[in-house]
Amino acid sequence: MKRIGLKLAITAVAACLVLAVPALADSAAVRNCTWCHGTDAQGYTVAPRLAGQRPQYTLNQIRSFHEHTRDNPFSRQYMWNAVAALDPNTARDLANYFASIQPKPANDGDSALAAKGKRIFMDGIPEANIVSCYACHGPNGEGIREIPRLGGLAYFYVKARLEQWNKGYHSTAGSPMPLVASHLGPEEIEALASYLSFVR
Repeated sequence: MKRIGLKLAITAVAACLVLAVPALADSAAVRNCTWCHGTDAQGYTVAPRLAGQRPQYTLNQIRSFHEHTRDNPFSRQYMWNAVAALDPNTARDLANYFASIQPKPANDGDSALAAKGKRIFMDGIPEANIVSCYACHGPNGEGIREIPRLGGLAYFYVKARLEQWNKGYHSTAGSPMPLVASHLGPEEIEALASYLSFVR
């Protein structure tokens, strides 16, 4: 009897979640995001893809925007104000909603540089003290928990973020990326950003 009750409870919760997705998709909160990030959340050159992104990473970025620790120019110009009135529950719902959307690769990098970018991603550059991206972001750039999905992100966005970290801009407290990016030269950044744009 207890097992039947548990199954019914799980089914009820699942049904509520399924019903909540279309409602959230039509909400003002989602529309405020997709205005810049695309109606299907696949992103544009300067506004990254939200579809398929790790929910904990998205939540952390919302927090960074709110606390003004992610301080690159576009964050200051757009995202600080965009999240100012966002409550924690809505932020969580948005992160879970966008994570549920199937991501598509941008395919906008230089295909001639993809092989070099893949080598850097998978192996790093030991002689330059550059660790592999694979070690944290996974073999297909899929990310895990608070570590973001990189696979398929737009070339311009990845390139711009690496360049910004090189200039001293930060994202979240304790992020290793400013240090990692400081060891990358322009050619390595071009190759990495190109490769990642094609990853599915």
